[in-house]
Amino acid sequence: MREFSVAIVGATGVVGGMLIEILEQRRFPVTNLHLLASERSSGKRYPFQGGYIRVQSLEQFDFAGTDIAFFTAGSAISALHVPRATASGAIVVDNTSKYRLEPSIPLVVPEVNGEQTRKGIQTRIVANPNCSTIQMVVALNPIHDAVGIKRINVSTYQSVSGAGARALEELAKQTANVLNAQEITPEIAPVQIAFNVIPQIGAFQENGYSEEEMKMVLETQKIFDDPSVKINPTCVRIPVFFGHSLALHVETHKKLHTTEAEQLLHAAAGVELVESDSEGGYPTPVTHAPGHDAVFVGRVREDLSCENGLNLWVVSDNSRKGAALNSVQIAEELAQHLA
Repeated sequence: MREFSVAIVGATGVVGGMLIEILEQRRFPVTNLHLLASERSSGKRYPFQGGYIRVQSLEQFDFAGTDIAFFTAGSAISALHVPRATASGAIVVDNTSKYRLEPSIPLVVPEVNGEQTRKGIQTRIVANPNCSTIQMVVALNPIHDAVGIKRINVSTYQSVSGAGARALEELAKQTANVLNAQEITPEIAPVQIAFNVIPQIGAFQENGYSEEEMKMVLETQKIFDDPSVKINPTCVRIPVFFGHSLALHVETHKKLHTTEAEQLLHAAAGVELVESDSEGGYPTPVTHAPGHDAVFVGRVREDLSCENGLNLWVVSDNSRKGAALNSVQIAEELAQHLA
C-alpha cells in the first residue's frame, strides 16, 4: 500500500495526542509524521513507531509534500491554515466546526456515509463531525435505514475532555478544592463544574439553543442527508473526565419492537450492544468508554408515551470515536481512493 506524509495540527492537545496513538495502533501507512502546534510547544517530543518526533511550529511549517493533514486546533486555526495546507496539495481532515456545514464539503462518519469521503479528493477537505453527533448517528443509523426516523429527542451528558486539556485540569483542581473546602474560581466552564451539571455547551444562539445543540441538529441532518429528521437536543456538561453519554428518545416512521431494534444494533458497524437488564448491565463512561473504539448502546426499550417510539442509552469515548478515531477512519477511506 502507498505510504503517506501526514501532519497533525494541534498535536499537543487531547485529540492530537490521541491521533498519534491511533495512527500507530491501526498501522496507518505513514512515511513521515509532522507534529504541529504553537511556537511555545515547539521541541516537545512524542513517541511514535519506536522513536520520538519533535513538535514543530505551525506558523513556520511548509505543507508542500504533505498528503493528509489532520486539523484539531480550533476553528480559528483551521480558518487561517487549512487554505494554506490545501493550496500546497494536502487533503485536510478537519476536526473543527469550520467547514462542517458548508454544502460542498463532505461531513463524514464512515459507518454511516463513508462513500462521501471520495468527494474530499476534489474538495481537498473532509469535515469530522461534532463528538456527540458522531456517536448518535452511529447508534441510530441502522434504525434510520430500517424504518426511518421522524424525530429525535436527545439529552447529552458530556465529559469535560470535550472542552480540552485545560478543562480536564479545571475539573481535577475544582474537585480537590471542594474536598478540601477551598475557594473555587471557574476559568474554562461558565460556572463550577465539580459536583455540578451545566446545561450549556458553547454560546447561546438567538433561538435559545446552545452552539453544541445546534451542531447536533444541523450535522445530523447533513450526515443522514435527510432534513426531514427533527432533532430536539439539550446538551449538558457533567463532571466526568472522559466519555459522553446520550439519552435518546426516537420516533420512527414504522413500528420497531425492542427485539428488532436490538438485532439491528447487534449487526451494525461500530456499535456494541450491551443487552443485559441486570443491575449494572448497561454502558457507562467509566466502565465502557475510555480507550474503546465502539459506540456502546444499552437500555433499549419501547417508549411508553409514543406508539412508534424507542429509547436508547448511548456511551462512547468522545476523544476517540468522537474525534481522533473517526478522523483516522476518514483518512483510511481516503487512502483507499488515493492508492
